[in-house]
Amino acid sequence: MKISELSRRSGVPIPTIKYYLRDGLLPQGHATAANQAVYDEDHLRRLRLIRTLISVRQLSVSATKEILSAVTHEGDPHQILGIVINARPADLKAKEKQSQQAVPPGAADALRLAAEMGWDVDEDTSAIGELGGVLDALADLGAGIEWRTLLPYAELVDRMSKLDLDQLNGRSGPLEQAERAVVVSVLLEPALLAMRRLAQEDKSGRLFRAAAAGQEEHAGPEQGDRKKTAPGEKKDGAVSD
Repeated sequence: MKISELSRRSGVPIPTIKYYLRDGLLPQGHATAANQAVYDEDHLRRLRLIRTLISVRQLSVSATKEILSAVTHEGDPHQILGIVINARPADLKAKEKQSQQAVPPGAADALRLAAEMGWDVDEDTSAIGELGGVLDALADLGAGIEWRTLLPYAELVDRMSKLDLDQLNGRSGPLEQAERAVVVSVLLEPALLAMRRLAQEDKSGRLFRAAAAGQEEHAGPEQGDRKKTAPGEKKDGAVSD
């Protein structure tokens, strides 16, 4: 396909595609003339992946380039998923930067939760620090929520993760695996959050509307709405002598 069709099918403007080509983020097309080239489905797939990492995950062009470079040379789906979800840094420089970040006190409780769930994870993975930060914030608020409180949620997440990995299983080729990893780890997260909010709205309505209806029934149909009879006035509104 020509660059115009690549742009149309990917939704990425032609000037942006040319920038990605110059920067090495997107491989060059197959030259057909001095200033002409054609592109194949791999270019389209990689371009869509680039767009998602930059636009949805809000990565910089340089970070996206590092991830795609690492993914291209990986043959292990586990490592590819780790790179995409930032569980495993894409290069040594990123690993050193991650190791230098301050570890929140709550990270120890995050590791306790992971151990209780039997999760075999790297203690330096970014999600441990993120969960630890949340646990610290909950403690500061006096919310009465600590890592043990989250165990029922962890059990639900554990089942969800199995569904995620089913989406990755059977994919061939690093690029296809990376594309699918982006789908399940980046694009599905907003959908899961939206579905959770929909379910919360439903359960809230059922719980609190039912409670309110029960209170009204207990109070009686007119209690609280009766107008008090003013002095010198009969109940029908006539003035007494």
